[in-house]
Amino acid sequence: MMTTRGWTLEQWRQAYNEGATPGALLSELITQLAKPDSADNAWISLLDREGLAHALAALQTRLDEADGKIDKLPLYGIPFAAKDNIDATGFATTAGCPAYAYQPTRDAALIDKLRAAGAVLIGKTNLDQFATGLVGTRSPFGAVANSFNPGVVSGGSSSGSASVVARGLVPFSLGTDTAGSGRVPAGLNNLVGLKPTKGLFSIDGVVPACRSLDCVSIFSLTVNDAGQIAELMAGFEPADAFSRKAPSALLLDAPAIRRPGPLARLAIPQSPQFFGDVAAETAWQTAVEKWQKLEGVTLVELDFAPMLELAALLYEGPWVAERHAAVETFMAEHAQDMNDVVRGIISNAGKFSATDTFKAQYRKEELVRVIDSLLNDIDGLLVPTAPTAPTIAAVNADPVTLNSQLGTYTNFVNLADFCALAVPAGFRDDGLPFGVTLVSGAWKDRELQALASRWLNAHPTPLGATDQARPPETVHTTLAVPTVQVAVVGAHLSGMPLNTQLTERYAWRVASTTTSANYRLFALPNTVPPKPGLQRVHENGAAIIVEVWEMAASEFGSFVDLIPAPLGIGSVELADGRWVNGFICEGHGITDAQDVTEFGGWRAYIKAQTSHA
Repeated sequence: MMTTRGWTLEQWRQAYNEGATPGALLSELITQLAKPDSADNAWISLLDREGLAHALAALQTRLDEADGKIDKLPLYGIPFAAKDNIDATGFATTAGCPAYAYQPTRDAALIDKLRAAGAVLIGKTNLDQFATGLVGTRSPFGAVANSFNPGVVSGGSSSGSASVVARGLVPFSLGTDTAGSGRVPAGLNNLVGLKPTKGLFSIDGVVPACRSLDCVSIFSLTVNDAGQIAELMAGFEPADAFSRKAPSALLLDAPAIRRPGPLARLAIPQSPQFFGDVAAETAWQTAVEKWQKLEGVTLVELDFAPMLELAALLYEGPWVAERHAAVETFMAEHAQDMNDVVRGIISNAGKFSATDTFKAQYRKEELVRVIDSLLNDIDGLLVPTAPTAPTIAAVNADPVTLNSQLGTYTNFVNLADFCALAVPAGFRDDGLPFGVTLVSGAWKDRELQALASRWLNAHPTPLGATDQARPPETVHTTLAVPTVQVAVVGAHLSGMPLNTQLTERYAWRVASTTTSANYRLFALPNTVPPKPGLQRVHENGAAIIVEVWEMAASEFGSFVDLIPAPLGIGSVELADGRWVNGFICEGHGITDAQDVTEFGGWRAYIKAQTSHA
């Protein structure tokens, strides 16, 4: 019998490439999960034998359509779980409330994408009812225990989704995140929790909590796996009113993975709150010390008061009315069937008027403006994922206060239109896992993944609650936008006066090289700052030092607009024979110019001129 517990995506792929079959591996997995002595309230529903047969037949059809090549199905035969507020045919959707249950007639958009990639949904997971909570205890199916200590909360609302990944039952799962539900459970269970930019993943087919803030999230054992799943799920969905198209230029997105120099200037809370949890506070201090030693990272203390005020608006302000809007009809007829705490929270919607809602919206915009100003020279935030790890008994005794504490560093993120990535950060003195979360602006999801991979490579932890060692993180990345490369030869070189015209467009240097030996370099007269002209010649040429920079294609036009005559952009041959866009000079421009080819490059010529001055 082959054990699949704790496997990453790559290990599942390797097994299939070595001859294992989905029929054998998934059948064994279903058998283990269905054993009477393995009752597990992290699951609300599981795939049965009939359902597995249907799923395997559908998978075979997809494989046939891919000409039998499993590499065309990136998730071929890989099991996953989904929070039970996400529609999937073959499973009832309960949202954690049996009286609400219905049979969906079609898959949520993201379930459809994952199945099309070959993934097999094996079950729906427990949650705080109607995704209202951060504790994992507000469910008639039972409180989901922490995967390290059964007396401690798992975190919510995506409690079951975190639990089944942490214990290695599936390599990834889907949760949702409105106030931290995709991050708090990750932090409390030693997982990666990816909360995307709002609208990056479709919420079509998801039972709403606060629809304007809701995101589908990913739980995984590694950043690499989360990044791969995110690539498959991302994309504009026309049928989803809250789906968004990514901008044509992403400021600090994937280029940060490749560009040289410091990668992150991160703000940390000036006076972090831990509500008396000494173990959490100590773990945070240890994590901060390690982050300070991570090459290229600078930590800056920041007053988080605006973030905390924004966070308070989510549960203390009229946004609770959006939760009521999602279940208004059901609640009017079935209030007695709801969890007492959840019903009490959503009932608070009646306390707010339309006027209150607009006032709160205005205050939200004001706070977001203040936060944007505070973060003007900051690449992102580094915060504790969960500032405390309460016991289930303590939460039952004081469900609202302790729930609110868990959201201290998560609640503001969705309101501010930020993306976030929760990652493991070692263990507390009491043996519980501790996590930190990286937060940045919309559409910077990949940059967070790149930084998180560096962190985990430097400070690896076991995978979830398994005994599996963490493999090296090599984030799967694809540039989200078309790019253009351009060879620069003069005042745009690194450290030269016009280099800012590249960096302010978030271009990054990809190579320092030379042209082929077919060029001559000229110092153009009367240019400020001094500029060279590069000309291709048929004989007596030389190799000239250049740098190749890359930028979003949408930024290239504005860059070209800054180039004065007689300079322009043409094609330049590099030493390796490649042709790229590059600076060239019109013939008339060198009439009175000085030939400086002998210096081999513009920087050497400028240095010589300075030394002679």
